[in-house]
Amino acid sequence: MHDYTILAAIPVFNEVDAGNIIQRVKKFPLDVLVIDDGSASNLHEKLMHIPHVHVITHPGNLGYGKTIIDAFLFSREYGYDYLLTIDSDGQHEPEEIPLFLKEIPVNDYDIISGSRYFLTGTVNKTVPHERYRINQEITGIINRITGFGLTDSFCGFKTYKVEKLKLMHLTEYGYGMPMQFWIQAWKLGLRVKEIPVKLLYKNPAKQFQGVLKDPDVRLNYYKDIIERELIAPSPLARMN
Repeated sequence: MHDYTILAAIPVFNEVDAGNIIQRVKKFPLDVLVIDDGSASNLHEKLMHIPHVHVITHPGNLGYGKTIIDAFLFSREYGYDYLLTIDSDGQHEPEEIPLFLKEIPVNDYDIISGSRYFLTGTVNKTVPHERYRINQEITGIINRITGFGLTDSFCGFKTYKVEKLKLMHLTEYGYGMPMQFWIQAWKLGLRVKEIPVKLLYKNPAKQFQGVLKDPDVRLNYYKDIIERELIAPSPLARMN
C-alpha cells in the first residue's frame, strides 16, 4: 500500500468536534485536506493552525457538494492515486479508515462506498425516520437506473480512484451532489463496491437549514437532480 499516494479529505462547516476528527485521521498514513466551508472565525483559526494539514477555505458557506468537488479537484491536481472522504460531524469513525485502506490497491472497483445500512438490523431508534425514508427512496431510484445495488446512496465515507474522478463533471454544490455523482458514475461505467460502516447519529435532532428543512422539498430536490443528470450530456462530452 505504501506505493500509493492517498489523500483524506474532511469537509468542515462549524462542526465543534472537527479538530478531534482531524487529529484522529492524522494517525493514519494519509495526507490530510480540510475543506472549510465558511466556518465561524474562531473555528477557522483553529483549523488553520493544525500542523501538517492542507486547508481550502471557502469565503462563505458554498455547500457540502462544493467541498467534495474541491477535494476531487485537489486530489487530481496534486496527482494522488486515491481519495478518501470522511465527514467531520462524528457520524463516521476515523478508526474505521483501515476498512478502506485494506481495499487498496482497488483492482476490481473504482469506488469503495461505505454503507450504514449494509447489514440487516442496523436501523435503530437513533436514526431520524424522515432521513432514513428519503435515503431508502432515493437509493431505490438510483439502483433502478444504475443497477449498482446500493444500500446507502448518501454515505460520505468513501474511497475513490482519482484517475476515474478526472472523467467527472460535477456542478451541484448542495447536499444533492451525491445524486449527480451516482448518475455520472453509471454513465461512465464505473464499478462500485459497498462495505459496512457503523451507523452513528451523534445529534439526531440536527436539521437541515432553509427550504431543505422540509422533507418533501428535500426529496423533490434530490429527484430533480437525478432527472436533470439523466438527460444531460455524458461527463466526457461536457469535458470536450
